[in-house]
Amino acid sequence: MTTVHTSGSALPVVVEAVELHRIAMPLVRPFETSFGRQTARDVLLVRVITDSGDGWGECVAMADPVYSSEYVAGCDAVIRDYLAPALLDASTVRAADVAGVFSFVIGHRMAKAAVEAAVLDAQLRAAGISFGEYFGAVRPEVDCGVSVGISPDLDQLLAEVSGYVDEGYRRIKLKIKPGWDLAPVAAVRDLIGPDALLQVDANTAYTVADIDHLRRLDEFGLLLIEQPFVEEDIAAHVLLARAIDTPVCLDESITSTDVAIDAIDRDATSIVNIKAGRVGGYLEAIRIHDACLDRDVPVWCGGMLETGIGRAANVALAALPGFTLPGDTSGSNRYFAEDITESFVLVDGRLAVPAGPGTGATVRTELVDQWKTRPAHLITRA
Repeated sequence: MTTVHTSGSALPVVVEAVELHRIAMPLVRPFETSFGRQTARDVLLVRVITDSGDGWGECVAMADPVYSSEYVAGCDAVIRDYLAPALLDASTVRAADVAGVFSFVIGHRMAKAAVEAAVLDAQLRAAGISFGEYFGAVRPEVDCGVSVGISPDLDQLLAEVSGYVDEGYRRIKLKIKPGWDLAPVAAVRDLIGPDALLQVDANTAYTVADIDHLRRLDEFGLLLIEQPFVEEDIAAHVLLARAIDTPVCLDESITSTDVAIDAIDRDATSIVNIKAGRVGGYLEAIRIHDACLDRDVPVWCGGMLETGIGRAANVALAALPGFTLPGDTSGSNRYFAEDITESFVLVDGRLAVPAGPGTGATVRTELVDQWKTRPAHLITRA
């Protein structure tokens, strides 16, 4: 099954320049996971300037290489020195061509994804086609969950979760790590009741020695446990899936369609978290969605504290038919007091899929300029 819009109306664009913007956006509250604590979002934005208009993409890498080997300064360098020159040399491209243009660079999926998204945004804006239409969205709005970081204590955790429940979020996800798992999960389950959707995310914090401990999470009726072991250890996730009743979901492990299929075939995962930045772009994310849909494996859209640029694209992705579980597509106010696009506002636990051309989001360039941490870097054809 292929969901990508393949209409010839989405003509290629001639890339004339690539502009890199680095900005700092404070978070409304610190966000802590098993691999660290963030108080601000260091964001790399990619603007592709074409003969038909501009397009914007967002790099989801973190400031430091703690979630993955990629980090903001590294992505900035690889785009500046390798990806942007290759794109300018190719000149006339569709988004579907970008992966091939970049194939000489090994890895660096988050950097590649940001550039591909910017090209796709420019291409679709010129054609008057939205991301949702191009992707094959089947819903005008998507159910939203929220990711809750590790709190200083249970009282603060419960106060935060209560606020999200009051806002209407349809699923709660708790970050966990050794020493912060059974007690917070039990307390939140008590708070939200037995029928509310609740899941946990370990961000690779455990080892196979913890399988008996993780089995104790079964009593809380969780939707899933996400990525308990290191990315490369698919075999350990197979052992866990056999040992517990809670469904195992892979996140960091899933870097391509082939990897996703292998993990599913080995019964390492029965649910897949799809993050476009992690897999190299929205077009690869759609291929993973299609492979999972063919295998009756539910998927959901993960989040990386995106601004409105990335959030708009994620909401469009989450409207595809295989995304049957609420994703981390929270409202803008979950992370930012002010967004660099129009705010995404939760209505009855859902976000509307943008209907305008491209991402459908309008970049507030005055805020990009206000929050810049260095001058914009313009890359043109030599």
